[in-house]
Amino acid sequence: MNPGKLCSQARIHAMDTTPDIPARLIPTGEATAILPVDSVGPGPRRSGGKPITVIANAAIRQTLDTPCLKQAINSRLAPGVTDVIINPDAHLGYGAPVGCVLVSPTHIYPGPVGVDIKCSMSLLQLDVPSADLRDKKLRRALIDAIVQRTPTGAGRGGTRHAPKARRVDATMGLRVVTEGASEGVLRDLGVPVEWSNRCEDSSHTGHDGTSVSLRDRVDRLLAADPAKERLFADKMTQLGSYGGGNHFGECEDVRIVDSDRARAAAATFGLLDGRAAFLSHCGSRGWGAMLADRQFKTLQRKFEEWDIPLPGNDRQLVYAPLGTAEADAYLDDMALGANFATVNHLLINALVLEAFQEVLPGVRGELVYFISHNIARREIVNNQPAWVHRKGATRAFPAGHHALKDTPFSATGHPILLPGNPQAGSAVMVAEPGAELSCYSVNHGAGRRMSRSAAAKTLDQKRVDESFERCDILSNCRNYPIDEAPKAYKDFEDVLASVKTAGLASEVARLHARFVIKDGDKADD
Repeated sequence: MNPGKLCSQARIHAMDTTPDIPARLIPTGEATAILPVDSVGPGPRRSGGKPITVIANAAIRQTLDTPCLKQAINSRLAPGVTDVIINPDAHLGYGAPVGCVLVSPTHIYPGPVGVDIKCSMSLLQLDVPSADLRDKKLRRALIDAIVQRTPTGAGRGGTRHAPKARRVDATMGLRVVTEGASEGVLRDLGVPVEWSNRCEDSSHTGHDGTSVSLRDRVDRLLAADPAKERLFADKMTQLGSYGGGNHFGECEDVRIVDSDRARAAAATFGLLDGRAAFLSHCGSRGWGAMLADRQFKTLQRKFEEWDIPLPGNDRQLVYAPLGTAEADAYLDDMALGANFATVNHLLINALVLEAFQEVLPGVRGELVYFISHNIARREIVNNQPAWVHRKGATRAFPAGHHALKDTPFSATGHPILLPGNPQAGSAVMVAEPGAELSCYSVNHGAGRRMSRSAAAKTLDQKRVDESFERCDILSNCRNYPIDEAPKAYKDFEDVLASVKTAGLASEVARLHARFVIKDGDKADD
């Protein structure tokens, strides 16, 4: 980075925007509002430019607390940022709120991508009648078959302890992180090659648009250090696993919305009414977290070395101007993490299908879609190229969007996969033209209303477990993780109502959980 240029630019934006006075949300519609940033904090008034767009009805606006909104303001006032959108699932995050969109044509920001690079959702449609899943013994057999292949839990060990998992060595791992879901990688891992066509992005290249820069980046990471080579090999063993915290696998009963448009979209998506499906939430596991952590520390050292002030004095809001060596390094690392996350999801879906086929021979399954919610992508915003950072936010391109040309979804818009909670259900949606308001983005789920520690202190484990029994939802956990209990999350109906009322997306199908694969360890996103 050029320290002189960056210092002068950063000092303009370094005012502490975390005052004790509350931020002002100004409703602009039944489910929309703006958050002005031109008179925030102590000291002289100044113009903050375009206000923050907020997607939230009255009930959801009450969940947007001051710390979350202050993080959003810090992000909006940061160098090079032109737009910030707050979605209804927004809550306090790392540097920027989880559930936000940040746009910059000139800078890249690790915080508004997140620690778990390319944390994502995927949905596998099966031809199993949902009625068959009333049998608890069958569900328990499916749970056992799945966890033998796709382990849960954060930390070391990966898939070594899952007897029927795919074994991924360092050689294959290098191909995965540099090629993504290439035909060769998928074939060698036993994943249907055609599933790559059902991915938001099946592969990512480096800052220069090639995979060569990614291989060079890994070579530099591993150079002359046997310990790093062992660490890389260990991270690659996590391919095909869920991780901990809010990550999950969930068997669903698909119910398509009763409308002509929903049925038409469902047909394009490959959704089958009254059949089972499998919804997965996970990301780049320890590999992505390691890359992100290293980037944060490297950029923080640069800011300290050059005495550059941070937006809102927040060490988690480091950034790099595009075209600098630091920005190139981050884009390369983000691509390496994103490629792992893509293949991780596709492999998990192949293993889940294999588990169903072991218990129910002859079962068929097809990937509906794979879509990320912790990534920065180069898109056109306000008629110019810009990096759209989505952190706990998911892409929402409607029918006719130029980016969907030559995809199966050009005439309908792509599937949007929104997890709620096992008891409230999840949703498959499709974007409306009104999604332009949110830079073609929507929330990635319900969003937390309680911190993990608050949930553990407030909620009763026995009541949580009894609620799952009443709903006839099975789990692989002896006790459902209390910090992941449904009451720890926002009301999913209010969240969906905000999206629909704001005109961003409409519902295609509702997914009702029949069993959940979960782990109680600390989240790695």
